[in-house]
Amino acid sequence: MSSLAFVLILFSALMHALWNLLVKRSGDKTVFIWWMFCASGGLLNLLLLFIPGPFPSPTPEVLLLGAAGAACFVFYHLFNGRAYRRGDLSLTYPLAQTSMFYVPLWGVWLLGERLSALGMAGIALIIVGAYTVQLRRLSAGEILRPFRSLADPSVQAALAAGFIYSVGAVIDKTGVGLYPPFYFTYLLVMFMLFFMTLNLLRPSYRGRLMAELRLSRTLVILSGPVLMGSFLAFRYGLKLAPMSYAVPVRQVSLLIGVLIGVFFLRESCGRIRFAATALILAGVFLIRLG
Repeated sequence: MSSLAFVLILFSALMHALWNLLVKRSGDKTVFIWWMFCASGGLLNLLLLFIPGPFPSPTPEVLLLGAAGAACFVFYHLFNGRAYRRGDLSLTYPLAQTSMFYVPLWGVWLLGERLSALGMAGIALIIVGAYTVQLRRLSAGEILRPFRSLADPSVQAALAAGFIYSVGAVIDKTGVGLYPPFYFTYLLVMFMLFFMTLNLLRPSYRGRLMAELRLSRTLVILSGPVLMGSFLAFRYGLKLAPMSYAVPVRQVSLLIGVLIGVFFLRESCGRIRFAATALILAGVFLIRLG
């Protein structure tokens, strides 16, 4: 992985952790995420005015990839939300990270990527760290506990979230390989905003849009550049690096999230979270060496 790709993906991880913090501080999470995409979509449209040259005409294949990728990431958020609302976080969160298991497989099998021994070791450390970061204790029973409740709807939703995110990553990598990263990101955000808008047209959301804007106006304003930075930096990095490396390296956002929780939200940091984030950091280091 080149230095530029590595820096871009680390910056994306920082922005990813920050927009997740903003979501955590908001009131109505689903509505806030919609406002967040409105803000970032508005900034992307503003940037278009300053980019020389016409908007490159997307082929039907690129439009299909943009729509399919957007659908994957929207469903990922929906499944994650369902898992977290109905299930124990220590049960569902590790299972949502199973995307890290699929991504290298898809990279090698579908995209023909080749991984070094150090790179594979780094991916393995990141997978272990991402899986264990929310476990309550380190024991065989606790580690296997999530897989003993496969009939639980929250567990099924978490597993679905992990799988569909990995499919979205493949679509992402294919899209930025066929179309300039900025414009593919633009299509992706616009499609996601469209799908989210369709969801919010349901009667149950009536009156909630303006209520959340009044409650979280400052957070919405901050979220626009943060989300845009996360999306653009990651896709430019993905253009330059193998997907099998880029997606796991972005999990350094978990480490950043832990640090934000400890220093800004006054959360406790147990030994398990510290050890898990240390594993992620070691894995990122090995991938960089590889």
